Amino acid sequence: MFSSLTTKLAMRKVGLSSDALDFSSSKSNKSNDGSVPGLDDLEESNSGWPAWMNTKKLPLTAQAWLSPVPPPVPVAECPKPGDLAPLDRDRRLTFGGGKPVIVLFLRCVGCAFARKSFLALRDLAIKNQGKLTCIAVSHSSREATRKWVDILGGAWTLEIVIDEDRSIYAAWGLGLGNVWYMFNPTTQIQGWKEKGWLGIKVANSLQRTGSIKQATAPGDAASAGAAPESASEGPSTVIGNKWQQAGLFAVDGRGTVVWAAKALRADDVMDSNAAAAALGF
Repeated sequence: MFSSLTTKLAMRKVGLSSDALDFSSSKSNKSNDGSVPGLDDLEESNSGWPAWMNTKKLPLTAQAWLSPVPPPVPVAECPKPGDLAPLDRDRRLTFGGGKPVIVLFLRCVGCAFARKSFLALRDLAIKNQGKLTCIAVSHSSREATRKWVDILGGAWTLEIVIDEDRSIYAAWGLGLGNVWYMFNPTTQIQGWKEKGWLGIKVANSLQRTGSIKQATAPGDAASAGAAPESASEGPSTVIGNKWQQAGLFAVDGRGTVVWAAKALRADDVMDSNAAAAALGF
């Protein structure tokens, strides 16, 4: 049935061996080495799925839509005004040194709404240099975050902290949004209106330079280190994950949260001016 040359060539083109669909009784169900015949040169992933079905084969921009590996710590309750600022597992964010701090947790690099929040906080940091510490936390890779920030004109006096395993996000009560968070009518309308989507540009740049390996060093926002062990278990978060919730918090010089906002929708832009006003700026 499948013996003609044309059929064999067609089957080979789609990755099937010439005898893959030969179900005759004379054909053994297993080869001599115990493997099941069918697809030539087919590698199996750790999960048992064929290698070509592995999510790692998808474009970075597509993987950002898939459910990521959970953070290594449980997602805590979101802090409220009057609470002490949460301490993350590796103590990467510290407060209470007498200087007020505003912390922005980005949705993901390339996001048009994250871009607006980032630029507003950067302007605030420049305006209040020396008096107010402004920090932007990114769960995208160091390389992706750097590229995105460069496209936006640099960080200037805004501090950048990389949190690829999202343990800091979890400590501050920021997990993944639900379907309504992403696909509610308002978010969809605003998403179509926005022009500041840079995810494809960042992903293409990383692929051209080969800088797509996730790398982070807990406790060090400047140097690269090894990727979290769990990073290889799920889809890549090199450019972040679309479902990650954003947030903005103002902390006074004693380490007490005085203003807090958690994104209720993916299109929510964090109000840096309101956070600054709560601190007296």
